[in-house]
Amino acid sequence: MRPARVLVAADKFKGSLTAVEVAERVTAGLKRVVPTLEVAALPVADGGDGTVAAAVAAGFDRREVRVTGPLGEPVTAVYALRDGTAVVEMAEASGLQLLPEGVFAPLTATTHGSGELLRAALDAGARTIVFGVGGSATTDGGAGMLTALGARFLDAEGGPVGPGGGGLRDLAAADLSGLDPRLRDVDLVLAGDVDNPLTGPRGAAAMYGPQKGASPSDVAALDAALAHYASVLGAEAAEAPGAGAAGGVGYGALVALGARFRPGIEVMLDVLGFAEALSRATLVITGEGSLDEQTLHGKAPAGVAAAARARGADVVAVCGRLLLAPAALGRAGIRRAYPLLEVEPDPAKCMAMAGELLERVASDIARDFVL
Repeated sequence: MRPARVLVAADKFKGSLTAVEVAERVTAGLKRVVPTLEVAALPVADGGDGTVAAAVAAGFDRREVRVTGPLGEPVTAVYALRDGTAVVEMAEASGLQLLPEGVFAPLTATTHGSGELLRAALDAGARTIVFGVGGSATTDGGAGMLTALGARFLDAEGGPVGPGGGGLRDLAAADLSGLDPRLRDVDLVLAGDVDNPLTGPRGAAAMYGPQKGASPSDVAALDAALAHYASVLGAEAAEAPGAGAAGGVGYGALVALGARFRPGIEVMLDVLGFAEALSRATLVITGEGSLDEQTLHGKAPAGVAAAARARGADVVAVCGRLLLAPAALGRAGIRRAYPLLEVEPDPAKCMAMAGELLERVASDIARDFVL
């Protein structure tokens, strides 16, 4: 039976294609086989990098603001706004992609710009802020973010502690009385795809510090500094789901800003209007660069597939590489996956040709599921 409508709801292929480009290429491949096919595109994201782009593609206004980057230098960051709801992506202000190639600052990188981005959303009149966390260059527990919003973190001499997680070892007192009062009237949703605690073997420093350039000794120093930070601000929130997200910025948002944590893909599907788009589709095409075990734990394709399956729509996936067995795909609600590496097995060529290859596999999907 020919589907009445296909919905393309895929995340980015990191390093190759944005979510918008994935949707464009898949649509082109489908229409190459069935020119009259009705196709709707809804690029998705799970709270990490690409979240604002997905919101803009769904009709949100794009807003630019100059903020402090992770190394303290000014950068231009983007957030999205529509009808009083702002989508703020911390990676825009404090992300790894803002660091020069080969340069890391695990002990001193700051989330100050993320706080400035939140303040810009408040200035624009946002009443709900979806704060997407992921892809950060930082491990400062959100201290920089809170400082930008009016908090003070002081050492034993009464001066401000240094930037980054390393500075937290000198923390003697925290003064949150100067936090922007508008935060009390805003629904701040912490949208992430990890539920790690702030500290310990599954904490922000141990799990994610190495990818931000932290050596084993740096990891130990950061974990101790974050534990000390939590002893000053409140230890209970350090164990809450999402506290360890994005170098502990989740903890800062939970303990000081009254944020509530929700899985990023669930939040974004709500914000992007996925339910309405899904109601008109009988085949959903989702995907991301790598379908693997992480996909099953809160990543965009799993969230899309679960929602689509609940509405009775078929789901197939496109990806660069596939590391899931058919049984695992089936449990996630995905009938079949189409990996680009099966078409072009050379990884470098596959990434370089990702758009062209995606059109080819989309044509295969049209033959397999539409004709």
